[in-house]
This record gives sequence, C-alpha cells and structure tokens, in this order.
Amino acid sequence: MSEVSELNVRAGELDAADELAGIRKQFVLDAVSDHAADAAGVYLDGNSLGALPAAVPGRLDDVVRRQWGALRIRSWDESGWWTAPERIGDRIAPLVGAATGQIVVGDSTSVNVFKALVGAVRLVSGEHGDRTRDEILVDATTFPTDGYIAGSAARLTGCTLRPVTPAEVPDALSARTAAVLLNHVDYRTGRLHDLPSLTAAVHAAGAVAVWDLCHSAGALPVGLDEHGVDLAVGCTYKYLNGGPGSPAYLYVRQDLQDRFDSPLPGWNSHAEPFGMRSEYAPASGALRGRVGTPDILSMLALEAALEVWDGVSIEAVRAKSLALTDFFLECVSAYVPQGRVESLTPVAHEERGSQVALRCDDAGGVMKRLIERGVVGDFRRPDVLRFGFTPLYVGFGDVERAARVLAETLGDLAG
Repeated sequence: MSEVSELNVRAGELDAADELAGIRKQFVLDAVSDHAADAAGVYLDGNSLGALPAAVPGRLDDVVRRQWGALRIRSWDESGWWTAPERIGDRIAPLVGAATGQIVVGDSTSVNVFKALVGAVRLVSGEHGDRTRDEILVDATTFPTDGYIAGSAARLTGCTLRPVTPAEVPDALSARTAAVLLNHVDYRTGRLHDLPSLTAAVHAAGAVAVWDLCHSAGALPVGLDEHGVDLAVGCTYKYLNGGPGSPAYLYVRQDLQDRFDSPLPGWNSHAEPFGMRSEYAPASGALRGRVGTPDILSMLALEAALEVWDGVSIEAVRAKSLALTDFFLECVSAYVPQGRVESLTPVAHEERGSQVALRCDDAGGVMKRLIERGVVGDFRRPDVLRFGFTPLYVGFGDVERAARVLAETLGDLAG
C-alpha cells in the first residue's frame, strides 16, 4: 500500500473514532458556488474567520423580522437586548476558564485592548496617581494593532512603551512595570505562550497582566480564573464562529472590578444608565466594560453561534486540535519533498496553538493555487502559509487532503 493510501486510510479511521465529528453538521460548509473553494472544500482558515453555524441565519431572521420589525423598541426588554452583553459574556466564560459575571461582550478587540491597558495602568497607579510604575511592556511579535493601541495607551497614561518578546518578559520586568500586554498564541507562527508562568512573573513584579486571547479562545483551555489573569480581551469571529466583525469581549477579574477605571465611560456602563446624569458613576461588576449601545444584530448572531458549544468540552477540543495538527505535520512530511516547506509552528504540544504555519517560496502564489483547488488557508507576508484547524468542523480526512493538494501544488509549480 502506498504512503498516500496508508495515510488516507488512517484519516478515515481517525474520523470514525472522533467524538466531535457529529458537530460538523451544525455548520454550513458545503455551499453551492461557482468557486471551487466553496464547494465541498477544505476550510482551514477558521483562525481568521470561523465557518457559519447553521442556526445563525434563522435566528437573525427572527431578530430582524420579529424582534426589530414587530416589537421594535420593546425588544430592549422583551427580547433581552439590554442584557445581551453580559448574558453572552457568561456563555463565553467557560470556554476561557472564567466564572460568570466577569466578561462583557461589545466593541472591537482594539477598543477592548485600549480599555484594558489604560485600565491596567490606572489599577497600579491607585487613587493618588503613583507614577513610579511608568512602563508598559508589549509583545514585540504582536498583531500590529495591539502594538498601535499599546503605544497610544502609553502616551495617554504618561508611560514608556517597551516592546519585548514573551520569552524576554521575565527579565524585562521591574519596579517600573505597570502593565504587560501579551498574546496567548502568536498569530503568525501558532506558538502558544506560557500564560500561567508569565502571569505569575508579572504579578511577582507587582504589575498587571493583560492577555489577548484572539487565537486561543475556542481552540484550547485558557484558565483565566485558575491562573489569576487580571484582564483579557478577545475576538469572537475566529474559533468562536461569531461572524465577520462580531463583537469582542473584555474580561475583568472579579476582585478588580470595583477598581477598574475604564478610559471610555459611557451611558451603558453608568450605575444609572437611564438617569442621564451629568456626572459619571460606574456600574458594579463587569458592566464597567460597556460603553455605548450594543450592536444587537451581530451580538445576537454571536449568541446563536455559541450554541454549537452546548455540551462540548474545551479539553476534548484541545485534544482533537493537537491530533489534527500532529497529523497534518505528518502528512506534510510524507507528501511534500524535503526542503520545500519549513514549519514555523513548535512541535511540542505545550507550545502549539491550533494552527500550523509553513514557510515556503512564493507563499502568496501557492496559497492562491490551493484556494483555487478548494483548500482554503491564508498567506502572511513575506513567505508564510497559515492553516487553522477548528476541531468542531475540521476532520482528519480534510487534513490529509490539504497536505496532499499542497504537495501536488508545489510539484506543479516546480515542474
């Protein structure tokens, strides 16, 4: 039996034993389209935009036609619009290891990074404005926007911004450090950073730990409460499948909530939102993270999307994620001629997120051809192919096919 046949057979066996395989039918994956990539293809870009859960279109139809169309303003109470940010936050909470009452949904990831970082500096400054802590550390390999926001937050709070890699954080911490902004998973390479030990190091230095969970929430256990994370943010359109531009979320640890001073106070986070008072008085709890009127249509689409997680263990998702990425790397090693690609993703499970990044020549052209053949990943300049593995709907047969098509595509280009 050829190597291709052996791996194909094993993929079938792994799919047959997969306890999460049945969840795939809760997603819209095999749409009819003129584009080959949309017809029974392999979707490995859930780390950029998750697939559409099948329950969302019907829910949105109800929100638009009945809740908005018929009930109109009554829906703020009768349809639960007003409480959606906290209610949906409580649905996300178990996926990131948080108790209820600590996550509020709304605004973009960028806006929430700004709230969290400025709020973090204010937490250590205290009521008397202690300026001995005047430095913010930021992940030097971060997604660019996090760096931009961190720079703005530093200017606003009178701090110095210091970019360092996550590995350099323990040695960079000092009595000057106010806050540290880190990514749980590196968006380019898929490297998983050590949240427990880095958070402990930040706390030992007397600073505040702020984590960006965009590439980890819904793919692996996070343990926010267990590891004492202070503040965290994340998007919902990747592994949480909330849809393009779906609202992000902000986590504020419970014992910090009464001291969290948001730089964006709004009427939705006021203790008396309908009191219309000229002076601001913050609400209690995670509601302090709210600002203005919630974006109801995308908010309720996200709520419907999160129903696919009912009864799903994040530990089972993590186990399958590691098995999928292990199998993909094995198939790539078997099918792709040596030297044509280089994996940037760590082999060690404790250092790997839920994606595989491969470096190769003409990566942009290679990804274009892969997409034309129905294998959808994405390309990051200058030379990185990214493949995201969403365990709720990606199977082992998908993985084997993706590696095989990659090898064939590289062979065609070489020829």
